[in-house]
Amino acid sequence: MRITSPAFADSPPDVVAPVVLQVMEGQASYRAVADASRSERIDMVRQGVPARLLVTLASDMHVPREQLYVWLGIARATANRKLKAGQLLSQDESERALGIARLVGQVQALVRESGQPEGFDAAQWTAAWLQRPNPALGGRAPGDYMDTADGRELVAGLVAQMQSGAYA
Repeated sequence: MRITSPAFADSPPDVVAPVVLQVMEGQASYRAVADASRSERIDMVRQGVPARLLVTLASDMHVPREQLYVWLGIARATANRKLKAGQLLSQDESERALGIARLVGQVQALVRESGQPEGFDAAQWTAAWLQRPNPALGGRAPGDYMDTADGRELVAGLVAQMQSGAYA
């Protein structure tokens, strides 16, 4: 299902996946992105997500947009141009941005399943974790891997290992 939002009327096309719009408007958690089916996420990537999602992610994660751009491998000039014009991200950029949103949702799910979600800020925790060197990555920070599909899969696997109590 797709909806049209007046907030993105200048975005060609001005159709935004409901779950992305809800996350951007603070009406849904990032877990909704993580819980979306694979085919739904593929559709989101194919149609492109609004560049404004980058602002939402950076704000929710309490990181400068430039840091988010580095993690995602998106040039600052490109991101800022698309933001200013109200454009959609390319398929590749959308996939990377949704990858971060999905990771935050994965952390939200992990904490909820542990039974201690009150007061926990998954977006902020994820941002801090992405910046810390991780022994499982040979001392590199997980954020260094977020710009590729294999890297995002590796990082998501580390979060899954945390959930199971394995070394991460």
